[in-house]
Amino acid sequence: MHLGFSYVGLIYLVMLMLPNIIWTKNQPKDYSKYVGNENKVLLTLERVGEVSASCVVLVFSDFNIKPWSNWTWWLVASFLLMVLYEVYWVRYFKSEKTMRDFYSSIFGIPVAGATLPVMAFMLLAVYGRNIVLAVAVFILGIGHIGIHLMHRKELETEKS
Repeated sequence: MHLGFSYVGLIYLVMLMLPNIIWTKNQPKDYSKYVGNENKVLLTLERVGEVSASCVVLVFSDFNIKPWSNWTWWLVASFLLMVLYEVYWVRYFKSEKTMRDFYSSIFGIPVAGATLPVMAFMLLAVYGRNIVLAVAVFILGIGHIGIHLMHRKELETEKS
């Protein structure tokens, strides 16, 4: 692991944060009804993971582009997941912005808005061979994906 600024990490964070900033003005109908039910342990894990992953991805140069090798495929796969994450957001912003739209799947990937960036950042950790990011993303994934799955389960229960 090498300390130093990661421009790839910055690009990923911009790809992650920009749609989320836009989302704050385009939240799904009835969203506030579900937020109050969030599991506090999962919420804590999500917050710890968000902060630590955001910091780690910027302060290690391991994630920057290196000469082509078989490891580069991890970066390619990671970036494709981030592009798919952007596609998810475009689809959401064009939708009616319901809770079902927000917790939808894409190409069979459940709760895509939570799962895609977690998967992308985990593959970025593999590419950079950076265990610190992998641990941060693991913690983030438990909280973030867990919360989204709980909300989706609430929606399915209401539908029945």
